[in-house]
Amino acid sequence: MTQTAHVEIYFSSWCPFCRWAKALLDRKQIEYTLYNVDQDANRRQEMTQRSQRTSVPQIFIDQQSIGGFDDLSNLDRSGQLDQLLTGTPSH
Repeated sequence: MTQTAHVEIYFSSWCPFCRWAKALLDRKQIEYTLYNVDQDANRRQEMTQRSQRTSVPQIFIDQQSIGGFDDLSNLDRSGQLDQLLTGTPSH
């Protein structure tokens, strides 16, 4: 798969769902930018403003909030994640 999308993850180092989200993307060989919100109140506020959520992880693909690990996993199972990552339209 050729990745064309920009992926961002807001995470906390203690969060198992964050580790699972990163592991799913790693298995798919997807590059992503990480923002640790553990000790960074400004970054956490940015995450909350962008996603309208306070839980981690918060994942964005091309500036679009897709939610947390469960949302990412559901997109992967349905095949929609690959479409979002490659810019391939769904059929």
